[in-house]
Amino acid sequence: VQLQAFGGGLVQAGDSLRLSCAASGQSSGHSFSMYNMGWFRQAPGKEREFVAAISWSGDTVYADSVKGRFTISRDNTKNTMYLQMNSLKPGDTAVYYCARNKRPRLIEANMYDTWGQGTQVTVSS
Repeated sequence: VQLQAFGGGLVQAGDSLRLSCAASGQSSGHSFSMYNMGWFRQAPGKEREFVAAISWSGDTVYADSVKGRFTISRDNTKNTMYLQMNSLKPGDTAVYYCARNKRPRLIEANMYDTWGQGTQVTVSS
């Protein structure tokens, strides 16, 4: 399976962006709908950090830093996950990665087995 993240860009503080993560190449028995999906981000010089995740059943969890501003969602008919980012801040600047896992723990990066290539989000002040 391949995950492709896209939708990043250069925006000003207060603007919005929507990231998408499309899954392709899945085999039968491993459909997109069976997996938990997550977004992580990594800023220059910093470790990768959890942003948001959505379980196969639609439960969501967010990092405190984005709660109330970001919304994660998924469309299983399109094998795609989204991250709607509102009220963006310069501190949100990072490469954003999407990933999938089948384990019940959603916040830890090492629980995810497949990662996309990342999309750059830059927020200017």
